[in-house]
Amino acid sequence: MLEDIIRLARAAGDEVLAVYAEGGEARTKDDGSPVTEADERAEKVICAGLARLSPELPVMAEEGCDPERDEPPEGSFWLVDPLDGTKEFLSRNGEFTVNIALIEEAAPVLGVVLAPALGRLFAADRTTVVVEDDAGRRGLSARAAPAAGATLVSSRSHGDAEALARFCEGRRIAASITAGSSLKFCLVAAGQADLYPRFGRTMEWDTAAGDAVLRAAGGRVTDLEGRPLRYGKPGFANPPFVASGRQ
Repeated sequence: MLEDIIRLARAAGDEVLAVYAEGGEARTKDDGSPVTEADERAEKVICAGLARLSPELPVMAEEGCDPERDEPPEGSFWLVDPLDGTKEFLSRNGEFTVNIALIEEAAPVLGVVLAPALGRLFAADRTTVVVEDDAGRRGLSARAAPAAGATLVSSRSHGDAEALARFCEGRRIAASITAGSSLKFCLVAAGQADLYPRFGRTMEWDTAAGDAVLRAAGGRVTDLEGRPLRYGKPGFANPPFVASGRQ
């Protein structure tokens, strides 16, 4: 199944890049967030592909889901963000992703994160966690934070400086970097960062695929009380959370 989802993510990524090459513009949704033709074309490809691969499983995709109306599915289901990081897409920095995740028993057990403009793909299931880029395919493993201090990654476009400063109090932070979209989870999974705290609003489709990759690489994603992030919540909104490497 993982290889099928990788191929599906790449097909969706081709749609995203086609619009990106045209300099796609955005319109504003009812909730105030931006959406582009790339979101819609990629979501159509992914949903059609998932319907072929697993017709028995519901698909909750960002553009087709109404959090105020739609109930979380019972049992296993797919979470899809066809274009995570629309602001990065519009600013043309390349840090946007296609996210596909499988949820079982409220946990992400398979995830694919594709950054099509950067040529990087991260993928994981219960037995495999890999990154694929120009250098080929290789395994991933999160690291324990170095004794000299952790590298903290935060959102490029959705920062909360005050909350972030409070989080860093009492922690040994050696370096801070920023990144867009679900790439932040993947940087922790790859051992390029150690902590990714997020205090603002996110939705389950924003986090599930990156969460799956990080968990498979030996890291974890928890709420501020240390409980693993759960999926299939009413409204599909996440609480504030911290993604971290090996403990």
